[in-house]
Amino acid sequence: MPESKSRKKKSAPVEQSATATPKAKAQGNPPWLVPTMLTLMIVGLAWIVLYYLTAPGLGLPIPALEGWNLAVGFVLIIAGFGLTTRWR
Repeated sequence: MPESKSRKKKSAPVEQSATATPKAKAQGNPPWLVPTMLTLMIVGLAWIVLYYLTAPGLGLPIPALEGWNLAVGFVLIIAGFGLTTRWR
């Protein structure tokens, strides 16, 4: 029966010269990400709480939107959670 050919061993790694600089992507978050994420979530929560607390009397935050004020608050919160997917 014929024998299979043996695999060649890899040669020792060659050291790179000091002049060559590796191009690596910067790891981490952009500086605007965390403040924007937290601001969107907090403003969305505050919008909903303000709507529930003042809806009968003062008509805040925007009286013309009526029940859609809840949608605005939830959209802000969801946008904040959407930014969490980019957080490292």
